[in-house]
Amino acid sequence: MSATTILDTAPLGALIRYTDNSPKPPARFTKKLAAWERSNGVGRLVKKEPPRPYPTWTAPASFTLHEGNFSSDGVILVTIMRTHSADSALTFEVAEEPQPGQVRVLLDFGGCTELLHLAESVTAAELWIAREGYRNARLEIVGSEDGDRAGNAEFAA
Repeated sequence: MSATTILDTAPLGALIRYTDNSPKPPARFTKKLAAWERSNGVGRLVKKEPPRPYPTWTAPASFTLHEGNFSSDGVILVTIMRTHSADSALTFEVAEEPQPGQVRVLLDFGGCTELLHLAESVTAAELWIAREGYRNARLEIVGSEDGDRAGNAEFAA
């Protein structure tokens, strides 16, 4: 499916697989393998952005995938995020959607909503917010009818 389909249909928290449909090179070709890995991977959908108009051009709609963290002694040192525009030539697929009952920890800023964490329960989400110190985070239970049953509740760090 295309990047536009991901923007239209995939929920925040879904695992998205992307590929350029080329075969994976052997491990001995390290530079070719590194280039292949930049165009083939999987990440969790954390943000969708609409087109952004500027005085001389309009940036296309885009979405951001969280691909992983590098940490040392329990401290995250680097977070890998990859943003794909709606006009990307890559092929995308939803590998896994969030399960009903899971809780999205969301943060609204700049006119967009960003997924900070996907928790197994409301209690786990509240503990995560308290530990990480996000003041304006809100909770959204996956699969709830109104989509925001626990939302709009603000938590102090």
